[in-house]
Amino acid sequence: MLSAALDAPWAALDISWAALAVVALKGAAVVAALLLLRGIAWLFHMMVLAPPFDPLRKLPGPKGTALQNHFRQVLDPQISVLTHKQWTAKYGKTFRFHGFGKHDYRLMTFDLRAISHILNDPLYEKPWQTRAIFTKFMARGVTSLEGAEHKFQRRIMSPAFSLATTRAMRHISLFKAAELRDRLLGEVHPASATKAAEPIDIAHWLSRAAFDVLGLAAFDYSFDALKDETEPVYRAYRRMFGLMDNGTQMGMLKELYFPWIGDMFPDKRRRTLEECQHIVRTAGQKVIDAKKISILDDNMGDDENKDLLSLLIKSNLSTDPSKRMSDADLLDQITAFIFGGSDPTFLAIAWCLHLLSHHQDVQARLRAELEDVVPASPVWTEKSMRGDDNMIPDSGFEEVFPPGVAQPSPAAIRARCDAIERLPFLDGVVQESLRLCPPFHGTIRVATRDDVIPVSTPVELRDGTVVGEGEGIRIKKGSYIHIPIEGLNQHEDIWGPDARDFNPDRWSKLPDAARRHPGLQNLMTFSFGPHSCPGFRFAISQMKVMLATLLPHFTFKPADDVKIVKYNSIVTKPYVSGKWELGMKMPMVLEPRETCE
Repeated sequence: MLSAALDAPWAALDISWAALAVVALKGAAVVAALLLLRGIAWLFHMMVLAPPFDPLRKLPGPKGTALQNHFRQVLDPQISVLTHKQWTAKYGKTFRFHGFGKHDYRLMTFDLRAISHILNDPLYEKPWQTRAIFTKFMARGVTSLEGAEHKFQRRIMSPAFSLATTRAMRHISLFKAAELRDRLLGEVHPASATKAAEPIDIAHWLSRAAFDVLGLAAFDYSFDALKDETEPVYRAYRRMFGLMDNGTQMGMLKELYFPWIGDMFPDKRRRTLEECQHIVRTAGQKVIDAKKISILDDNMGDDENKDLLSLLIKSNLSTDPSKRMSDADLLDQITAFIFGGSDPTFLAIAWCLHLLSHHQDVQARLRAELEDVVPASPVWTEKSMRGDDNMIPDSGFEEVFPPGVAQPSPAAIRARCDAIERLPFLDGVVQESLRLCPPFHGTIRVATRDDVIPVSTPVELRDGTVVGEGEGIRIKKGSYIHIPIEGLNQHEDIWGPDARDFNPDRWSKLPDAARRHPGLQNLMTFSFGPHSCPGFRFAISQMKVMLATLLPHFTFKPADDVKIVKYNSIVTKPYVSGKWELGMKMPMVLEPRETCE
């Protein structure tokens, strides 16, 4: 009896725990059912109820089945230019296509008035998905933000991207271009009577040079990637770039829509990213602390404060805390500059050399212009770039001056850079290459509220109604707009019937349609409006310096039996056709030339 009495409370407790478990399971089932019903309702609204009221459905455009999309036609550089040509011929300059199925109407336009409106009006923003991906890798840099935050950071950063600042940093590109030249001379294996010349992956070497340039220009940090690829911060950035390139669609979707899964159960990808970011932020904070001390103590002269971080710190010295960036924000801008500047710049140079290798007549003509004004140069050390106008002492690099000739002074370096900037055919080659092979294939915006987009060319709707020039295209909140940068670059209505040909001479006499839009080259390759690339001047300057340094020393030729194709991976990267497993590659034959050393 006593035993039974003692067991009774515990038995009751067991019953209560069982009852609680049943209630919990029922509650979980109810929550799951509610979530399922909400998901079904959301899908039903998105796929059935909303599409009939979407104003974009009235626009002409390609048809599709319920779950068919047109992403490959729009995003694959191998077919997108032809697709654009076919669609504009059939539907006009402004039309719609299907995103994730027939219900997902998306706008595409080649009407420059409409594009100017979209890229200038703050109601059109980068989609949250794009910003989430950028934030994950580039933190809260200017490329990841919208609205007031973007405007504030852009204002703080503007002095660092001025024309004067770009000119002050040209010596970095010149120094690294010369170092790259010497490294390539050591790597080239010329053809012999029994063996063909071995190709070199020029894209890889250019990426190493671009990282070196960006490290010095961004925060005066030496990656020394051209010497070897062992520097920890460089390796951390490279690993993060690899994660961006190699992420699966399912992995990206999981990180975007279910980030809590990665927070609770971090996989190898997440752990690698966090490890790399820790390395970058630790090193970056040390650089920021050192520069702040030097700047506040006025221990640095103007010539030593030309890197982006120093200029940001200076422009950030406000007595009002609300008008200053935190150290974390400063580091985010540097990370965004490294991510946003290194790959696009080296790819722009790589694609330019690719075009020149297939157009030997253009390459020879450009080389002649370079050799006439800026002949083959010796190696100029970083020390000589930063010295005074007196003779520079011994440098540590092998130098190739004639006997009795002193190393060039900074004044001579500036004169060389100025001469490079003024070369008309070099400018035409660079602009034409950026037109045909922009690093970014396109960009996307989303409408944050209902709007009417003005057009300069009438649009005939599916019911036969014509929207005239004084009217506009209605668009609802949440609609996506694809801006086809490469498509605009090769649009025949702007550039003429030879729009897909590599013709640098077109820049000496632009077609009427291009002349009517003086900012057209920036509208396409470097975007346009508040979100245009702030570092476009530096990118163009770097391209010109690299070409002017390399071309007098090498003849660039395509590798035999190798077809280079474009692949859109945030930026447009080169791959060897049929060998995707090798990753980004641009094999090219470099033949050393005799120069007047």
